[in-house]
Amino acid sequence: MDDQGSASQKELIIEAGSIESQYWKDLWRYRELFYFLAWRDILVRYKQTAIGITWALIKPFLTMVVFTVVFGNIAKLPSQGVPYPILVFAGMLPWQFFANALGECSNSLIGNANLISKVYFPRLIVPTSAVIVSFVDFLISGIILLGLMAWYNFVPDWRILTLPFFILIASAASMGAGLWLAALTVKYRDFRFVVPFIIQFGLYISPVGFSSNIVPEQWRLLYSINPMVGVIDGFRWAILGGEANIYMPSFLLSVGLVFLLLWSGIWYFRKMERTFADVI
Repeated sequence: MDDQGSASQKELIIEAGSIESQYWKDLWRYRELFYFLAWRDILVRYKQTAIGITWALIKPFLTMVVFTVVFGNIAKLPSQGVPYPILVFAGMLPWQFFANALGECSNSLIGNANLISKVYFPRLIVPTSAVIVSFVDFLISGIILLGLMAWYNFVPDWRILTLPFFILIASAASMGAGLWLAALTVKYRDFRFVVPFIIQFGLYISPVGFSSNIVPEQWRLLYSINPMVGVIDGFRWAILGGEANIYMPSFLLSVGLVFLLLWSGIWYFRKMERTFADVI
């Protein structure tokens, strides 16, 4: 009887992250919690709003209009042989995904403080579910791009088939940066005020309103230290086709930095994870 009691007690002992392989198995075991958190956040985002998911369309559409007027009509920047609104929105899609993911991830652990402090589960589930919520916004915003293509009678070529590959890279960039900010915000609450500045600043230093081809070639590698440069260039190459091209050294540098960001984000998040329940 005592042996059975001891065995039962051993089965109830959970050491979060003590065995790396067990941690990744736990991610699969707690997949229903992942679904629940993502679905809850999607519902909460649009609950009690007058126009619902239309909010996911208004912001990128208005930003696209402003960039088209400023860079396309006033500055007369080149558009790679396509209507300027389509050029802008092909860059706006991955940027909005990235920016929304940063905002959601940075506050995800704080927003689930009660759950984190009371129940064990792999904390990686929380920011990952936040990225999924941002991906839903990304899909909704894609409606605008389809509308622009129909308006301008623009038909993409075979390159559009490679778009899932670039979406994967955008997801990796969003996840990597999001994990860093999620972990840092728990320890340093000032990051709640830093993140909006990072997003705003990043919008203007990323090739969203213009093509990265206007950057002089001697500066392209330096410019590509911003990982979103490669992501946006990849999206434009896949969506626009035709004259759109990728400067391969710049693209490879950006993609390398994206996966370095993802690896380091997972490493830092796991390093800090054991302290979340105490600090939060």
